[in-house]
Amino acid sequence: MAPHHQFDTVKRKWYHIKWFADSDTPRERRLIMKLDLLIVPYAFLAYWIKYIDQANLNNAYVAGLKEDLNFHGNELVQLQTLYTVGAVVGQIPFMFLFTYLPMHWTIPFLDIAWGFFTLAQYRANSFGQMAAYRFLIGWFEAAFYPAMHYIFGSWYRGDEISRRGGVFYTGLTLGTLTAGLIQSGASARLEDVNGLAGWRWMYIICALITIPVGILGYFILPGTPEHPNKWFLKDEDVQIAKQRLARVGHSVVHPKFKLSTLKSLANNWKFWALLVLDIFFWNGSINYSAGGYLLWLKSLGKYSQSKVNELGTISPAIGIFYVLFICFISDLVVGPAWAITIAHVWNIIGLVILVIWNVPESALWFAFMTTYSSVAMSAVLYGWVNTVMGKSSAERSFAIVLLNTVAQSTTAWTQLLTFPTKEAPQFRKGYSFVLANAVCLIITAQFLNVALKRSNKLEAAGDAEQNAETGSTTASNSEKGQEEVNVNVTPENLKSG
Repeated sequence: MAPHHQFDTVKRKWYHIKWFADSDTPRERRLIMKLDLLIVPYAFLAYWIKYIDQANLNNAYVAGLKEDLNFHGNELVQLQTLYTVGAVVGQIPFMFLFTYLPMHWTIPFLDIAWGFFTLAQYRANSFGQMAAYRFLIGWFEAAFYPAMHYIFGSWYRGDEISRRGGVFYTGLTLGTLTAGLIQSGASARLEDVNGLAGWRWMYIICALITIPVGILGYFILPGTPEHPNKWFLKDEDVQIAKQRLARVGHSVVHPKFKLSTLKSLANNWKFWALLVLDIFFWNGSINYSAGGYLLWLKSLGKYSQSKVNELGTISPAIGIFYVLFICFISDLVVGPAWAITIAHVWNIIGLVILVIWNVPESALWFAFMTTYSSVAMSAVLYGWVNTVMGKSSAERSFAIVLLNTVAQSTTAWTQLLTFPTKEAPQFRKGYSFVLANAVCLIITAQFLNVALKRSNKLEAAGDAEQNAETGSTTASNSEKGQEEVNVNVTPENLKSG
């Protein structure tokens, strides 16, 4: 019988917090450090680049793209939606391919591909061209986030993922911040250099950063235990990783995806609960990507294009703290459900102010500074998925991608309906919609937490009962064998002997 693994994190006092578990051997700790040095920095770096290339549309829009491409309506939200559609469609093949493809080849290829289409945006002269490029960037970026979480879940225990994922996820906030700084610098120093607008130079600079990072991934990303990258990992490392995961009931056998996997997921209530949770998360955080903060700054009419992009970096900079704080307390103190709750209570406070809107300007500044708390728990959520679905790698890989795909697909139309560019910067419908989803997210997380604890107790009781029955049967067989021996060893037999 496989060991039963408790999915909820044990609460610890702050002075008991350790990076390694007491059960980790010295060899395992060396392996963990090696994995930390290989996976986490690259994941962070690539995600940073991804979000530079994703967020730079909003920065370009307020830095002259709108005027140069003659946008007058809802083109910004339409381009954001086309990116989302590309990201959703691009994930679908990987629901089936994660257990087949070496991740240390797949992820770098995708990085390089979206880098080329990022570069192509500098030459866009119409909405149609920009729309095609944004769709393709979304398509090639699509699998990166679930793929990295699949890698995390392939090497780390459930109680180790969130803080690594948190460091990785700061790439989102830092990428958004960096995009603003790049655009600010391009607008101030490169405007009309060689006849190109500053926003066009921004896309060139972003591509020159993106492509080398993709190439780097071929060498340092460790892949997964079933398809390891042997540049830095030895066979012994892979075996140690499998053994430590097996101790906590995490699947170390990696079967290929089959249709039976889909049937198994469909009959698993945990998958459906996680799907609902993820849908509320995606729709409870679209405020961070809608561009409301930048559009509000521009609407004030007192800042230059360069200054708008500089000020636009403040909110994502604060978001770095949110991400690290939420992810670390999830792993080490409160567990995923309460980490999600804490993050979105703070998000809700800001959203209430934005819904009211007619408040002092300082209150709006405060509200926009809470925005990135909405996504601070993303790594917590997907770490939770890795843990809950960890008994089967095929189910885990399919679940991670399918959850992300379905949940993200809902934002393709919800953002279009609730954040039309013409209603900027107030977005009353949008902020009200996000507020409702944030409340539902908290409620769902708490219900799921209770249900998982109850399920774990029932599974543990069932395992104990089965072990008791097995032990009883073994003892009975042993007694029966002893009786047979005693029957054969009689005084007559002894005399005849």
